[in-house]
Amino acid sequence: MPAPTLAAPEACIVGWAHTPFGKAEEPDLESLLARVGRAAIEDAGISPAEIDAGFVGVFGEGFTNQGFPSSLILQSVPELRFKPITRYENACATGTAAIHGALDFLAAGRGRFALVLGAEKMTATPGPQVGEILLNASYRKTEQDIKGGFAGVFGRIAEAYFQRHGDQSDALAAIAAKNHKNGVDNPWAQMRKDLGFAFCRAESEKNPFVAPPLKRTDCSLVSDGAAALVITDAETAKAMQKAVRFRAAVQVNDFLPIAARDITRFEGPREAWTRALDQAGLGAVTDLSFVETHDCFTIAELLEYEAMGLTPEGQGARAALEGWTAADGRLPVNRSGGLKSKGHPIGATGISMHVLTAMQLTDTAGAMQLPKAEIGGIFNMGGAAVANYVSILERA
Repeated sequence: MPAPTLAAPEACIVGWAHTPFGKAEEPDLESLLARVGRAAIEDAGISPAEIDAGFVGVFGEGFTNQGFPSSLILQSVPELRFKPITRYENACATGTAAIHGALDFLAAGRGRFALVLGAEKMTATPGPQVGEILLNASYRKTEQDIKGGFAGVFGRIAEAYFQRHGDQSDALAAIAAKNHKNGVDNPWAQMRKDLGFAFCRAESEKNPFVAPPLKRTDCSLVSDGAAALVITDAETAKAMQKAVRFRAAVQVNDFLPIAARDITRFEGPREAWTRALDQAGLGAVTDLSFVETHDCFTIAELLEYEAMGLTPEGQGARAALEGWTAADGRLPVNRSGGLKSKGHPIGATGISMHVLTAMQLTDTAGAMQLPKAEIGGIFNMGGAAVANYVSILERA
């Protein structure tokens, strides 16, 4: 039985803040949150006292020994004392999970302004330990011994896809090269270097295989960083300096074990996109001006082309190789550089995607600005296509 069509949230983003991603000077999670909390409130043009609740996205314990981070923001924004603040976690979709908490709070009429923050301090953790922590986003019973950790999980996905549809190494290299080229224009990106297709395609000392067929250039970066949003109801937003409206906000979860589904089809993301486009009243993903999608690995972006309906199943390579998703293509994807170039501080990622989309829609994206940015789509994913979130935003 098909899921009922739910009304789009009557909410708007009215302020935001974002740190550079990469190896941050800030020593811990608390200091990263402090960088964006008050800044987002000031960007919205309101006082901290007007915030009615806070929603904090931080990945499960491992990157920090501070396993209870919800009130850390009070040290830098003491005006939030005695306000309800809740921590959210949903693997790599943690940031968007926190956004959904804020949307539910506003829809319930419990307040007018919600502050959403996400952050992660990852680079202080040794590399092997990072891989072990990220494996918590997989099904430990059957997947914890996969060689290469979480990269190995997506290496298996790529292997299965290649067996079914042929070697797609050219397409993966094209996706990596596109996103690194786009990242040059993003002042917050961790790696602002146009690596080029040839470098991304070839195995080399600087680009070794990590989890064959995936090379280093196929994998997103270990990052520190934070981002924040202020969200309000649609009526209040009418009086704000700027407003970006949620036309759709959908979450779809799938089985956790990759063995429980056809992992080459990304059925959860497909269902999330179908529901979001329906909720937004759109006929197809090509009705959007651009998309920010979750390219934790290049094979994920390839499969997401198919899941969003940009290409038929098994033909995602066409979108990459024929330039459909380039900055000047029919549907620009990851104009920010994506996770591949921008970086992937887990708790901040989903919020960052919403910040960058809001900037495009308000013509404030600087060198990243697209000439046509009227309505944007966002796909943020937790685990291997397990927790799937799609947002569709437009300028209010």
